[in-house]
Amino acid sequence: MRLGNLADRAVLLEGSTALDVARASDGRFGPALADVYEAWDGFAAWVDGVELSPGVEVVPADLGCPSPMPRQVFGIGVNYGTHSDETGMPAPSIPAVFTKFPTCLTGPESVVELPADTVHWGVESVVVIGRRADRVAEAGAWSHVAGQCVGQDLSERTVQFATGVQFSLGKSYRGFAPVGPWLITPVELDDPDDLALGCSVNGETMQDVRTSGLIFDVPSLISQLSAVLPLLPGDAPA
Repeated sequence: MRLGNLADRAVLLEGSTALDVARASDGRFGPALADVYEAWDGFAAWVDGVELSPGVEVVPADLGCPSPMPRQVFGIGVNYGTHSDETGMPAPSIPAVFTKFPTCLTGPESVVELPADTVHWGVESVVVIGRRADRVAEAGAWSHVAGQCVGQDLSERTVQFATGVQFSLGKSYRGFAPVGPWLITPVELDDPDDLALGCSVNGETMQDVRTSGLIFDVPSLISQLSAVLPLLPGDAPA
C-alpha cells in the first residue's frame, strides 16, 4: 500500500493515480491522514479489498507530507557507523534523541527558505506509527509501524549549536523536514531493515547509505523510545 497526502486528504496511490480514501470508504476513513492513522487496523483491513481505480492523475509535486501534523517527531543523531567515523564522535551507547517541531514538516518537493548559509542536509528514513506503541518489545515493534518514507533533516548549524546546543530550534525552521512522497507499508518492502538512502546537492552525491548500517535499527528505537513514553498514531521517529 502507498498512502499519500493530496490537498490535505488521505489518498491511496497506484502508479500515477490517487484514490481519495474518504470517498472510496463512504466516509469510514479519513479524510485527513491523522484520521487514518487513528483507525489504522480497520483501515489496513479495508485496503486489502479495495479497488484502487479509477483515480485522479497526480505527480509527486502535488503531494504533501504523509503525516502532516504528528503529535511527536523524534530525530536520532549520529545513528550510522559511517557518520560516527566521519565526525570522530564515538558511537553512542543509547540513542541520541532530539525533536523537530511538527510545524517544520513539509512535502517532498517544497521550496525551503534557507535562513542562513550554515544550513546542513541529512537524508533520513522516516517511520510513521500506525498503532500506539507503549513499552513495546523489539520483537513486536514492526507491527506498530504504518509505513516508511524518505525525509530530510535540515539543520541551521549556527542556531543548533548556540548556547552550547540548541538542537530542536536549529532543526525546526519552516520547511526543515521535507518528507514523502508517500508512505509505503513494510509488507511491500523486501527487507524494511535494509533500505538504500542517498542525498545529492547540486548533482554531487553527499550521502549513500543503507539502513542496515544503523547503530540502532527501527525495532530497537521503537522499543527504547516507547519504554520512556508512548508513541502515538501518526508520530514520526526518524
